[in-house]
Amino acid sequence: MRTIKINENDNVAVMLDGELRGHKTALCDIKKGGDIIKYGYSIGRAACDIKKGEHVHTHNVKTNLEGTLKYTYTPKLGTLKHGDTKTFLGYRRKNGSVGIRNEIWIINTVGCVNKTSEILARKANKKYAGECDGIFNFVHPFGCSQLGDDQKTTQAVLKGLVNHPNAAGVLVLGLGCENNNIPVFREVLGETDDERVKFMSAQDYDDEIEKGLELIGELVEYSKKFKREECGADELVIGLKCGGSDGFSGLTANPLIGRASDTLIAMGASTVLTEVPEMFGAETILMNRCVSEEVFDKTVRLINDFKDYFTRHGQVVYENPSPGNKKGGITTLEDKSLGCVQKSGSANVADVIGIGEHVKNKGLNLLTGPGNDIVAVTNLTASGCHMILFSTGRGTPVGAPVPTVKVATNTPLAEKKPHWIDFNAGPIIDGADLTEEFVDYILSVASGEKTNNEKNGYREISIFKDGVTL
Repeated sequence: MRTIKINENDNVAVMLDGELRGHKTALCDIKKGGDIIKYGYSIGRAACDIKKGEHVHTHNVKTNLEGTLKYTYTPKLGTLKHGDTKTFLGYRRKNGSVGIRNEIWIINTVGCVNKTSEILARKANKKYAGECDGIFNFVHPFGCSQLGDDQKTTQAVLKGLVNHPNAAGVLVLGLGCENNNIPVFREVLGETDDERVKFMSAQDYDDEIEKGLELIGELVEYSKKFKREECGADELVIGLKCGGSDGFSGLTANPLIGRASDTLIAMGASTVLTEVPEMFGAETILMNRCVSEEVFDKTVRLINDFKDYFTRHGQVVYENPSPGNKKGGITTLEDKSLGCVQKSGSANVADVIGIGEHVKNKGLNLLTGPGNDIVAVTNLTASGCHMILFSTGRGTPVGAPVPTVKVATNTPLAEKKPHWIDFNAGPIIDGADLTEEFVDYILSVASGEKTNNEKNGYREISIFKDGVTL
């Protein structure tokens, strides 16, 4: 049986073949209570004596995680070697930002107009076929009957989507009687470009479909002003995400994404890592890479606030990994987190941002939010990410409003689901170095190459909720 030992200090190895591929085996005898070491860190403790060669998994391992902790800033900052900035073909907007698609987005202020937006998108794509990169609507159930922070979160996400540079034009579609009605939402948005953003309350018109198509037609004409032009990779903002992970995620796809992140950051780009609960157990790795004590303090709050969110709802902080993760060989949340943070590469943490907040500082940014796939990709999109690099070992078709690059952790998945998977990281397990090839693929997507989520129409959003619905 082939195995791989990730770190010289590990006392477990990952099995590469057979029914338990991706699972762990003990490299030595481990006493009850002893740490299980993987990636050079503890992923839990032995729940009983474990003999050399035994399968190490949920039946004999327990998490070490607990509630909120106190942390000390012990900086371990690195320096990425700056390389030549590569280019891609993007759309330069009037405000100076750059988009990688030239689409029209319909953003609903409230869930009551979801079907209206669907009808508008369907009719508009037929009427204006080929005149832009497509017309898309994103349904959600919120915008009314919400209170406090939930209402603010909905508005922040929708604002982030309205301001996204991949949208050449935006129709903000409301009903007219909702809490988040258009006059209220316009105050949240602030000043907008009247050519780029149109507003319509469905209750105000005899035929809202006719009026909506008229406004979309104006946006399509506006979108024709933009043509692809050469842009530096330093203009890119790239989201980092994993879902349907397995025991190979931390060995192939996630480290590949991390190397790509480092390469792009060295060119002046920005990347965004989210899924805060999947930092638990690996958070100090990120904290010690914070560029300043101020960013360190923000990272501590990011972690402990999310732990408080769990305990406030009577949940333990380690209620993860999922059943699919466990079947794929991930044992504890520490195991999952140490694999998850591989996506961050080795770059210093430049900033911590909130839901709906666009990236301000170049480099690696941490974004608050849960690990839930659709919520996470929505948050990344709302923070201005042009595309999302999404590793998966089990497979998932889910897609964000932006190009969602699915990176398979293993070759069998890539071969089984070619209509889901865009890039296969599986050969890395046999020593392949795919970094340059992967970065070139990312730039080709930025220049217009369609990902499978775009080809198949998989574009959805889900807004984080933590409160009362009236």
